[in-house]
Amino acid sequence: MTRKMWGLIPVLDCSQLLRFCPSQCKPHVLRIATPDPRVDSPLCTMSDEAFVTLATTDSYAKGALVLGQSLRNHNTSKKLVVLVGPHVAEPCREALGSIFDEVCLVDVLDSGDVAHLALMKRPDLGVTFTKLHCWTLTHYSKCVFMDADTLVLSNVDELFEREELSAAPDPGWPDCFNSGVFVFRPSNETHEQLLTFCAENGSFDGGDQGVLNSFFNTWATADISKHLPFIYNLSSIAIYSYLPAFKQYGHNAKVVHFLGAVKPWNYSYDSQRGEMKGHSLSPGQGSLHPDYLLMWWQLYTRQVLPLLQKAFGETDFSSGLEESDQNGKLSEEVSEQPPSPSPASSSSPPPPPQKRSSEERKQRWEAGQIDYLGDDAFANIEQKLDSFLK
Repeated sequence: MTRKMWGLIPVLDCSQLLRFCPSQCKPHVLRIATPDPRVDSPLCTMSDEAFVTLATTDSYAKGALVLGQSLRNHNTSKKLVVLVGPHVAEPCREALGSIFDEVCLVDVLDSGDVAHLALMKRPDLGVTFTKLHCWTLTHYSKCVFMDADTLVLSNVDELFEREELSAAPDPGWPDCFNSGVFVFRPSNETHEQLLTFCAENGSFDGGDQGVLNSFFNTWATADISKHLPFIYNLSSIAIYSYLPAFKQYGHNAKVVHFLGAVKPWNYSYDSQRGEMKGHSLSPGQGSLHPDYLLMWWQLYTRQVLPLLQKAFGETDFSSGLEESDQNGKLSEEVSEQPPSPSPASSSSPPPPPQKRSSEERKQRWEAGQIDYLGDDAFANIEQKLDSFLK
């Protein structure tokens, strides 16, 4: 009798068994309950659509705060969600909670499911797996992901009229899309497929952009409506590669993306003079447009820094402001400032910068040694360009 009963029980593999345990198929995501000071705001309406971003360190949390506040400033009617990694400090999460509707703590290593298994095979894609968790936000029907190093310049709610996977071309290889801004539909099925794809194929560029372009591999040819205009993901460092186009169309930009190794928070800012201080990285690694950098820092100083100061309280952290260096240091902060001069050398004034000839400047430009904050600043280039176009 017992043998007959066992013969009636179907044999299921692991993937089939997981379908009967839906809670085990989802990543470990803890939604942190935060008070919503915007409940009574007439500009905030209920929505099953959301803008989503990601912060894996305290430095990127600064970027996420500026992005979220820029979306609020331009009166978005959508929800705001931020995914945070386990290394983001509690005060940063608290500050994020005052801007975002949801602060979701994501820990791939603690998930105990498909995501964990995939990470064991591809540990180099840890941040990528964290970003892919955005597909698990299935209580939203549609989302727009935006990297934490983007800044919104006007209302972009119309992006939700697009379908998955809509994105703008990457300036380095336009047949690939840039994954800094994209439209998607949350789906546990898509999430599992992406994780499996990662584990089996890896990423051709070592990050999420390579994975997503390989997975959504018909983007370049299948449907032109999924090609977002460049104004929705304007690369700040790409401006210099085609100045006439930026001069013609740049005023229409809606989202600026601070691509490259140097981010806005790697600079310091003199709030009294309204000036940024440069960094010590080689200009050949790319530089950011000074006007957009200034916009980022002004928003950060006026609307984000007070939130961080309240959240950290008496705890030391780095504000990024020159006059506030005594406040301490924010964890994961990266200092890009050149070392201070020794007391012996500070007694005498520094020598004036050496003036270079036009020929020498041309040679340095062609060699990638560009003085973006000096002779080769955008204003000087624009002035020279105007003289040729007249």
